[in-house]
This record gives sequence, C-alpha cells and structure tokens, in this order.
Amino acid sequence: MIAVLVLIFAAVALLAAAFVIVPAVRPARDAARTNSRPVYAVLAGLATMAIGLGVYGALGRPQLALDSLTGPSKTDYPALISMLAKRMPNRPGDIEGWTLLGRGYLTLGNADQAEKALAHAVDAQKAEQGQATPQLLSSYGEAMVEASGQVTKEAEGVFQQTLTEDPKNLVARYYMGVGLATRGDKAGALSLWEGVLADAPPDTPWRGQLIDQVAALKASAGGAAPNPEAMVQQLADRLQTSPNDLDGWVRLIRAYSVLGNKAKAEEALTRARGVFANQTSAQATLARAATDNSLN
Repeated sequence: MIAVLVLIFAAVALLAAAFVIVPAVRPARDAARTNSRPVYAVLAGLATMAIGLGVYGALGRPQLALDSLTGPSKTDYPALISMLAKRMPNRPGDIEGWTLLGRGYLTLGNADQAEKALAHAVDAQKAEQGQATPQLLSSYGEAMVEASGQVTKEAEGVFQQTLTEDPKNLVARYYMGVGLATRGDKAGALSLWEGVLADAPPDTPWRGQLIDQVAALKASAGGAAPNPEAMVQQLADRLQTSPNDLDGWVRLIRAYSVLGNKAKAEEALTRARGVFANQTSAQATLARAATDNSLN
C-alpha cells in the first residue's frame, strides 16, 4: 500500500519537474545564460518532495489516506457492516440490504440491531411480495431469540409461520425444540432435535452443539442427573478431532469457567485463537468470550 503512495508522489514530482523544464527551453543563444536555473529548480522540487515523502512515511499514517480512497478492507467485517448500516436508512425498500445487515449483526453478536434490521427486511418483503420467505423469517426469529435470551411467544409465532411455508426448515425446528425443552416437554424437544440432526448436513457448524444438547436432554429425561464434567470432556474430545467449530470453543471456554477450572479455560482460549488465527470475526468472538469469562 505504501508503495502506491510512493508511486503517486513520484508521479507528482515528475509532473512538477516538467512544469519547470518545459518553459525553460529557450533558443540556443539563451541556453548558456539560463541552463543552470532549471536544474536547480528541478533538484529543489525533487528534494522537497523526497523530504515530504520521507517525513510522511516515517511519522504519518499512510494507511489512513489509502483507506479514505479505497474504503474498508473486504476482510474488515465490522467496518463493512458499519458502512452498510449508514446507507440503509435511505433505502427502506432494499430487502437484500436489510437482510445482509441483519445477518451481519447476528454474526457480530449484536442481536438487538439484528432484530431491527431483519424486521425491516421482513416488512419490505411483505410490502413488495405479499409475504416473507421462510429463510428470512427463520433468520428474523433467530434474532428475536438471541435478543431476548429465550424463545418468546412472538418468536415462536414467527417459527410456526416459517414451518407453515417450509416444514423442513432446520432453524425453525431447532428453536421450536428449544421452546418445548424450556416448557418441560423433553420428549417433544428430542423428537424435533433428532429429526434436525437426521436432516442436517454432516458439516453443519452447529451440529456439534446440538449433539451435546440432545445428549444432555436424554440424560435428564432418563432420570439420571447429567454429569457436567463428562459432558465438558466429551465436548473437548470432539474439538480435538473437529477444531473448526467456533461455537464449540466458546461453549468449552464457558464450561471450564463455570466449573472453576480457569487454567483449562485459558488453555482452550489459546488453542481456539490458534485455530482461527487469520479470521478477524472469529478473533472478535473469542475476545468477547475472554472478557465474559475474565480471561486474558
């Protein structure tokens, strides 16, 4: 990036030199008297540009100038979401824009803003097409759950509407199971969740978390109290073989913290940071997990 600035400054320097040299070309009889002046002017101009460039490169912040020209990097996810958020109030009917913004906020963990953005998307799609798609409704319901911390009646209504249009929708079925489990209907929740596991692709990111939940619910439904240490160890073993599960690492860090094993929690945090070393959004999620669990 800095190399680009160097080229820009060099081009400006050459242009400045040209403005000095071209008018200085005179008939041969005048050359003897004036040939030294353009040389001194060019040298002075180039020296000034070189000094300015050197000082700017050493003491200034060239990246800021480049950022102002190019906008945020495609890997700077929070900056991209922030830029989109500033544009959307002027585009109330942009279904895709509001949907992307809502899902972006969900990824960043800002459920309140995600719910508002996805509500805009749902309203815009209903106004344009008469109804919202099951995919959009399930995302909206998910944001409602994340924002409130529970499957509210309003969110359950959204999921029921989703399943009316798409009975196989995995997200709606999962959260309906959460609602049933919360109300004590363990058999109903297990039926839904086992169906979700049967239909979900093997590489689904949240599959491991759901397996853990099903195991805990089965243990509880069978009358035996679940063994927290055994469940945490099961999760840790699974992450050894399938480390690209960010949610799993966050849950493992939280579980160790709840059990009072800070050393294990910090060890899990360190390993997770290594697994997702080049992923900005994942590192932000892990930083929040470290803060939430009072880790370094």
